[in-house]
Amino acid sequence: MRNSRRFNSPKKVIPPAGGTEKSALEIARELKQAASRPDPYREQSLRIHGLLCAKCGREFEEKDRQLLTVHHKDGNHRNNPSDGSNWENLCIYCHEDEHSRGLLADYLHKKQDE
Repeated sequence: MRNSRRFNSPKKVIPPAGGTEKSALEIARELKQAASRPDPYREQSLRIHGLLCAKCGREFEEKDRQLLTVHHKDGNHRNNPSDGSNWENLCIYCHEDEHSRGLLADYLHKKQDE
């Protein structure tokens, strides 16, 4: 027998006190738009620290600037001081390596505890 679920129009979400009601579709659209916007601190970090990877030292040209990412030293992406003290520009390869080191350390620590 075939599963024939019907999808209704988006339900209204009950907002917190004092808020306005939004459909799930409206909320999803807002989240998607927020995710597609560039980070407001990225350009500031590139201007402060230059087009240089802080880990491997590779210099980037303007045409390759999309290969540089902003890494938050303390791991908190909401901690964005205007002086750039919590940021370092990392190429995509070094940024991936930086985050995978933490995952590997967590994995090895759990294995050790077993």
